[in-house]
Amino acid sequence: MMISSKRAIGLALALGGFSAAPALAYYESASQSQSSAQASAAAPTAEARKYDLSSGARKAIIVLQKAVNAKDTASIPAALAAANAAAKTNDDKFVIAQLQLKAAVDQKNDPAITAALEAMLATGAASQSQRIPLETNLGKQYYNAKQYDRAASSFEGVLKIAPSDADALAMLAETRKAQGRIPDAVALLQKGIAARTAAGQKPAEEWYKRAVALAYEARLPAVVPLSREWVAAYPSPVNWRDTLRIYQNTSGLADDVLIDLMRLQRASGALAGESDYFRYANGVLSKGFPGEAKAVLDEGFASKSIDRSKPIFRDVLAVANAKVSADRASLPSLETSALAGGAAKQAMLTGDAYFGYGDYAKAAALYRAALTKSGVDPSLANLRLGMALARSGDKAGATAALNAVTGQRADIAKYWLLWLSTRP
Repeated sequence: MMISSKRAIGLALALGGFSAAPALAYYESASQSQSSAQASAAAPTAEARKYDLSSGARKAIIVLQKAVNAKDTASIPAALAAANAAAKTNDDKFVIAQLQLKAAVDQKNDPAITAALEAMLATGAASQSQRIPLETNLGKQYYNAKQYDRAASSFEGVLKIAPSDADALAMLAETRKAQGRIPDAVALLQKGIAARTAAGQKPAEEWYKRAVALAYEARLPAVVPLSREWVAAYPSPVNWRDTLRIYQNTSGLADDVLIDLMRLQRASGALAGESDYFRYANGVLSKGFPGEAKAVLDEGFASKSIDRSKPIFRDVLAVANAKVSADRASLPSLETSALAGGAAKQAMLTGDAYFGYGDYAKAAALYRAALTKSGVDPSLANLRLGMALARSGDKAGATAALNAVTGQRADIAKYWLLWLSTRP
């Protein structure tokens, strides 16, 4: 960076490559920050401002610039002191502080970096667009030094200029978390997600994961809708499992209600580990559906997710195997009786059995019949009908049935609707 001898001097702010990123690297795609607090300051920003330097300060600034560019650490302190003594205008002070920053970054001196950033802002000579990287990097310096109140003030300063600035939102969220203000941290991350979505950009998955983790840690009500947003944007089996487990762990619902979430875990390929397979298989077996229990265990064995030699699985499989043949053989007569009868219960149970065997068309027919019979629970019947239609590929029919679910099963229906929306 060479300074012209003309009075009106063009000087680029040498800050574009400098960024003091904290140890929490959750937002790499939201920010171009480097991972070190002492990153290079080699690249200038797009804005090349002109500064009107006083005649008395110009020579001292040129001497300082030469020492900084040469990385002459022995000469820099005296040159800096001389330049500061000669400075008359805010532009003088800003240019001197910029050179001070470059020297501090070159020397990897965090306290000096912080002091230089503070000095640049204190001059009042920075434009709004220049204040954004200055305040952001100063906030990160404070954050790394655990000066969280000062860090928050810097990030808030950025957001006053650019309310949707992703880097400032992310870092202010981390600062609020460090201050123990987790609800505020989650709200800031939600704001960042909403801003990116409104701008037509897909928020980075790290934003969702961090927001969900913080909300779950603090047991905030926002964790359930946030986890749904996350899996809607990134519907992987791992994310489905985490999302469904979050709901299971926070809903307080019993396993006999949550069995339909376990069925969704299976549909989304999200069953993993012994607990998932045992809880599911033992749950449906105890409800009288050996075919579904056997199918679930066989899938776990095939994927090597569970070991068939372990007693907990060997015993459940033995009970299921002993019942499957007779159970399946009984279904045609049960179906005929259920369709002809006036009570919904038999139609629902027979539909559930067919669902467990993967015959979703027959299951759907029986659930539809149940809706017309006495004693029906419309929410349960519509939920199971929607599930059967979803598994059979009837998206329109499944959507209509699932949207009709109310009461405590409405949330479960929402998860099935979400899964359905991610299907091709």
